[in-house]
Amino acid sequence: MSTLAKQPPHGEAESEQADRTVRRLRSDRARGERRLGWMLAGPAFVVMLAVTAYPILQAMYDSLFAYRLTDPESRRFVGLNNYAVILTDPVWWNAFGVTVLITVVTVLVELVLGFALALVMMKALSTIRPVLRTAILIPYAIITVVSAFAWFFAFDITSGFVNPTFGLEGTDWFASFPTAVSVIMMSEIWKTTPFISLLILSGLAQVPEDLQEAAKVDGATWWQRMWKVTIPNMKAAIMVALLFRTLDAFRIFDNVFIMTGGAAGTETLSFGAYRQTISRLEIGLGSAYSVLLFLSVVAIALGFIKIFKVDLSQARGEK
Repeated sequence: MSTLAKQPPHGEAESEQADRTVRRLRSDRARGERRLGWMLAGPAFVVMLAVTAYPILQAMYDSLFAYRLTDPESRRFVGLNNYAVILTDPVWWNAFGVTVLITVVTVLVELVLGFALALVMMKALSTIRPVLRTAILIPYAIITVVSAFAWFFAFDITSGFVNPTFGLEGTDWFASFPTAVSVIMMSEIWKTTPFISLLILSGLAQVPEDLQEAAKVDGATWWQRMWKVTIPNMKAAIMVALLFRTLDAFRIFDNVFIMTGGAAGTETLSFGAYRQTISRLEIGLGSAYSVLLFLSVVAIALGFIKIFKVDLSQARGEK
């Protein structure tokens, strides 16, 4: 009698067995997906690792030496002294601040504009949707150097059309930091917003339509549906868009190099690494610059993953 009392009812036992079966199936599915993912991405990962690992390790090694390319005989080991020199230099911190400013402003603006463009493409008629997507992608298809030159000549004090068009004759946009960095950021936003919009569009396509209809039936407004239904169900797409664009924006170089050459206080971290390595031929300091930039990018990536905490099982619709 006591043994029977300890046993759960027949219905509860079947329910527990079913739950265990479901958990096992999900675990097997997750393992299978991870195995398939490594099989598909493994070869490309090995190639990328082989291509990138050597330059990274070589830069880390060179950063431990005082090494000027024009005087290789005077090369000597200095340990972490190059890092100390850079981190105590106000030029580094100014470049870091400019880089963060450009990254934050451009990524936030691109996210808002990209979201708006994605909604337009989502609601567009099927007949014009391909044409609309192609037109939106044109800026992103242009080479960054070509785009930077176009923006530079548009705002140039002598040959640009912006000043005469808006009655700003005599305005040198690249002579002061506020105007120069504004043009740099506008050029970045114009070129890379289409990239954000495509990633957001893929996330919008994953939002279940029945949830939207249920929210409408409950009387939810457009804003309420956006914040309570749409955005929570596309969290993974938003994280990917923000992560990719933040890492790319943090390494900005082309626009700064072409428009200002680092003048007017617009030097970024990538341009600082270029200045040390290519202009001054300081291989040790330039390598240390590059390593610090690399570590900053890694920290940003880890921070995004930690903050968003995207559950891929939820992104697939599992509970």
